Amino acid sequence: MNKQRELVKKDNMAEWYQNVIEKADLAEHSPVKGCMTIKPYGYAIWELIRNELDILIKKHGAKNMSFPLFIPYSYLSREKDHVEGFSPEIAVVTHAGGKKLQEPLVVRPTSETIIHESMRRWIYSYKDLPLKLNQWCNVVRWEKHPRLFLRTSEFQWQEGHTAHATEQEARQEVESMVELYYNFIKDVLAIPTVKGQKSEKEKFAGAVDSYSVEALMPDNKAVQMGTIHYLGLNFSKIADVKFVDESGAENFVYMTSWGVSTRLIGALIMTHGDDKGLVLPPKVAPVQIVIVPIGNTLETAQRLFNELNNSGFRVELDDRQDVRPGAKYFENEMRGIPVRIEIGEREIENNEIQCVNRVTGKRTVLSLGSDYIQSIKDLLQEIQSTLLKNATERMRNSVVEAKTKEEFSDLIENQKGFIKACWCDEKECEVSIKDKTGANSRNLPFAENEKELTDCTCVWCGKKAKKIAYFCKAY
Repeated sequence: MNKQRELVKKDNMAEWYQNVIEKADLAEHSPVKGCMTIKPYGYAIWELIRNELDILIKKHGAKNMSFPLFIPYSYLSREKDHVEGFSPEIAVVTHAGGKKLQEPLVVRPTSETIIHESMRRWIYSYKDLPLKLNQWCNVVRWEKHPRLFLRTSEFQWQEGHTAHATEQEARQEVESMVELYYNFIKDVLAIPTVKGQKSEKEKFAGAVDSYSVEALMPDNKAVQMGTIHYLGLNFSKIADVKFVDESGAENFVYMTSWGVSTRLIGALIMTHGDDKGLVLPPKVAPVQIVIVPIGNTLETAQRLFNELNNSGFRVELDDRQDVRPGAKYFENEMRGIPVRIEIGEREIENNEIQCVNRVTGKRTVLSLGSDYIQSIKDLLQEIQSTLLKNATERMRNSVVEAKTKEEFSDLIENQKGFIKACWCDEKECEVSIKDKTGANSRNLPFAENEKELTDCTCVWCGKKAKKIAYFCKAY
């Protein structure tokens, strides 16, 4: 199988995905099955995602902290649904320091229980509320079928945890974070998503309600991009997290939690990549511009590099002497760099540069005597907008409606995208759908469920429908 054949995206998405990660030097499997080593270029993408999102989270009012990696097993077991939900995924430490531990420790799958224990000590009165905490860390959820970035036993993520005086405030927090994630993923990653509520079967273990933003990949499988949970009083009662209100009465706090992970990188690769390799939106590209000098032009290329670097671009000068320009083009396209600048002796004579758009391949000649800096800024914005436009159009064309069980099964089998269907909203029905088709509900889209359901019966069981759901197979 030749290199060109290996990177044909539409023929074998799974193989193409693995090849892009390898050839773009993003990550590799670690010696521990299910875990990954994120290489510098891959981690640089994560850092840019993290930095952009961290600004928004802080503007939202959350403060960063760091909580322990190990959680006493008894903390998880206080909440029945929580421990049952995570039981198949948790890693447990039973021995340390050469001795058996009196109490096993869980390697955190998520931090609700240990953070709530801290909240119990930190919250006294209504003046301490709302309390909004966030941490960037790694978590462990043992994965049976690992795939780099998309599903690994250990992964990087961000998790926010908040406490509020009233249900209304906590519900507003949830709504705000749904919008924050939705807009961040759209504006920064150039990926459109569907926002909605998770079904009872798919909600977070221990939550009252869960919400998600869901993306659709080019092979019409879904990726859950972020989740937001309204925990109500479920965890605060167990951890005994109370506050004294203005009247002097003691009340339990209302809680939420929310997070995104390095899964975003997996979705980024699949959404925008092509047969040449990785394609990165400029906002999260570690290198936005690569300069390739051709012939005896290195001095001018270095001066151009300095000007662009000083103007705030993330720029790289590919000054390797032992690699031909064509090979450099190939490698830098594989790495997904949004703009390539070529500067040869003819360009120097004409006091110009050639800019190549990674998405379209279009060449633009810019005069160095003009405001070429602004032109490059405009080009990067054009690339960012084009990626979102292409992805949005693709998703819009991949939402199909099913009205009968037979139609539903056929659409799922042939992976036609998000299958929109009337649904009874019953767990038993969803279990049956999963067993028979391999698909589950991704969420109950807000936009669809704001409409009145009239003369609508469940696509699967035929009972009166209560919700509109999007069903799909998922990564």
